[in-house]
Amino acid sequence: EFSGQLAVSERKPAYPTMKGTKHYQPKGVIPASLMPFGANLEIDEVAYQSHLRELALVDGISAITINGHAAEVHALTLSEQERSLELAQDEVGDQIPLIVGISTPSSIIATQLAITAARGGASALLVFPPESMSRGGQQRPEMAIVHFESIANYTDLPLILFQYPLSSGLGYPLSTLLDLCQRFPTIRAIKDWCNDPVLHELHIRELHALDRSVAVLTTHSAWLLSSLVLGCDGLLSGAGSVIADLQVAIWRAIQAENLGAAQQVSNRLYHLTQAFYCNPLLDMHNRMKEALVLLGRLPAAHVRPPLVRLQPNEVQYIGAQLELAGISKGTQI
Repeated sequence: EFSGQLAVSERKPAYPTMKGTKHYQPKGVIPASLMPFGANLEIDEVAYQSHLRELALVDGISAITINGHAAEVHALTLSEQERSLELAQDEVGDQIPLIVGISTPSSIIATQLAITAARGGASALLVFPPESMSRGGQQRPEMAIVHFESIANYTDLPLILFQYPLSSGLGYPLSTLLDLCQRFPTIRAIKDWCNDPVLHELHIRELHALDRSVAVLTTHSAWLLSSLVLGCDGLLSGAGSVIADLQVAIWRAIQAENLGAAQQVSNRLYHLTQAFYCNPLLDMHNRMKEALVLLGRLPAAHVRPPLVRLQPNEVQYIGAQLELAGISKGTQI
């Protein structure tokens, strides 16, 4: 029976983290980067590094996440994920912490991805729930424990637990979530996508009340103002690939307890949530790519199948919502 550890002969020692990395605390505004592709559907390395460079220049962000949903990690090979980190380190690694997504149905591959990310200079790991748990894993909390052991046993990098909606079958019940956060000291934060305001507040209160407080980073971009006022420690969102400056503005307003200013920013964000988060939701990052093309910040919005390009009327709608939000070419990101 697999215990969550590799055989002794296969086990690799955790790679020494960068100085200070293991003490990194995820907080503040953390955009998740997109992954540009060329017409041949290969990674457009020049466009990717340009995208990262623009994000890193936004005053007020605290880190950048790569190899997440926004980067279409489901469509990236393991070697491409490694290359993504290499390119990011070369371009912005000396400027800002990089958080690397660990998304795989296999705990063994999760171990390999974690070791690679640590060796590549990641500051933290965003740990997705393995899709292999979707059909009843909530009734087998030991599966979640084994998955996190497979990562935490091989690196002391800070971990961000990605909390999905319970309805997806991949969200951790509260008892499991609290157990994981207490059992693994390197879990420093969760990325909360529970999509339930009542449960979201409960997460914040319960995780903050632990002996070793765990931060809550919201990814509820469709109702960001309502989420942040509950006491989140930051936000981690693919929408930041387009509107990181607005996310910083609303975050700062909340921190300053300036509700009026936060509401003004929220009014602009509303138009963008209408553009990005309408049905079908699977196109949200596809739409963000199209937005960056309209803004002159990406050369093209190619996506890998089974995702498909948006129809012209859909792109036109995105453009209209950008205009309503007061965002145009030349607007500071």
